[in-house]
Amino acid sequence: MDEGLKSELQKQGIFTTSLQEVYNWGRKNSVWPLQFGLACCAIEMIATTMARYDLARFGAEVFRPSPRQADLMIVAGTVTKKMAPQVVRLYNQMAEPKYVIAMGACAISGGPFKQGYNVLKGIDRYIPVDVHIPGCPPRPEALIHAFMTLQRKISEQTLAGPRRPRHLDAEAPSEFPVPQFGAHDLVPPKNPELWQPPALVR
Repeated sequence: MDEGLKSELQKQGIFTTSLQEVYNWGRKNSVWPLQFGLACCAIEMIATTMARYDLARFGAEVFRPSPRQADLMIVAGTVTKKMAPQVVRLYNQMAEPKYVIAMGACAISGGPFKQGYNVLKGIDRYIPVDVHIPGCPPRPEALIHAFMTLQRKISEQTLAGPRRPRHLDAEAPSEFPVPQFGAHDLVPPKNPELWQPPALVR
């Protein structure tokens, strides 16, 4: 429908919508994050839910203690190689459609611990990340902005076609391989379907 006609009808109290808009409206306003944190970024995540910032205003009222009841994973903090298999396992147990926010420099790239042998250099090596939040640590406003960005992404998804959510794509995997502890590193060191090292141009 033409946007001008839509606007005129709304002035008369007549609202038109589509099944897709109602479906996405319901999904973006009822996101249930998983209740877990890894390091100092988790303190900022907790502050975001408190009265001063009140993430509940955006539809994230309930932080669920079980991955089977959550659809948003906020990777808040440093992901060590000892913790990476548990993070992937929790992601695999979450309900579809599910999303991931990588909060802070450590979750994105390893942060100040990037050169450490025990720190994963980005959780996007194993699970798909929808929104990245830079900072060390990011403030609660940054997490709210990331949450609104995710809501915008959800509202723009379609029920069919190339912009449909991952769970509506029969060929897209809903679970990813959980890395195992090898002799010197995690095996596999990355999920090649999700992450490839950038090409070196000399």
